[in-house]
Amino acid sequence: MIDASPLPHEEVLALLEKAHKGAQDAMETLVRHNTALVKSIVKRYLGRGVEFDDLYQIGCLGLVKAIQNYDAQFAVRFSTYAVPMIAGEIKRFLRDDGMIKVSRSVKELAVRAVAAQERLRRLNGSDPGILELAKEVDAEPEELAVALEAMRPHLSIYEHVYDDGSEATLLDRMEHTGGEDSGVVDRILLKELLCKLEARERQLIVLRYFQDKTQSEIAKLLGVSQVQVSRLESRILNKLREAAR
Repeated sequence: MIDASPLPHEEVLALLEKAHKGAQDAMETLVRHNTALVKSIVKRYLGRGVEFDDLYQIGCLGLVKAIQNYDAQFAVRFSTYAVPMIAGEIKRFLRDDGMIKVSRSVKELAVRAVAAQERLRRLNGSDPGILELAKEVDAEPEELAVALEAMRPHLSIYEHVYDDGSEATLLDRMEHTGGEDSGVVDRILLKELLCKLEARERQLIVLRYFQDKTQSEIAKLLGVSQVQVSRLESRILNKLREAAR
């Protein structure tokens, strides 16, 4: 397939709106006009024992996810948003692929299934079952289940990082690393999650994880006990995990 040239920003926004409503032709147009972007990112990860075509398929999966999740309110161009999404998908694959080898056909099926799943969700207002999704992508249910499981990320940023019963998660321990594009997506993710909290809950999270305050220090600032802060923090983290699913 010959790489198509990038589209004007306004045209991209119009296509994204159509794709979000389930228009498959709009999705395909966006993918076709961003293949050069995917390939440019793939080149960064060559020489690690994985063929270009395999990395390209994974990059396209990241592109599809970027198309599905982009919101014009992010105030960044789609390409800016897509770069870290594509790179992140490739990096996760390279991290996990040392343990689990996935065939190209399985990867391609997973890419098609992810796009079809989102399209059906938007059309019907609910997640499709495995039988409905298999019919949509013309695959056997068992084959589809294997493909989706093989491509499922093995780590969640909300998984606990300690075994001592504490509520600390990978997200809690993330360092502020990465390029400008990665920072854009991190800020978008955090903004979406924090907006789901009430003002008092949001204040506690900011104090605890952005200003590195202890529970005792927060208790004094909020005029409550340390035990109350601990319980509230635990409840907020559970709420964030539910919101991120």
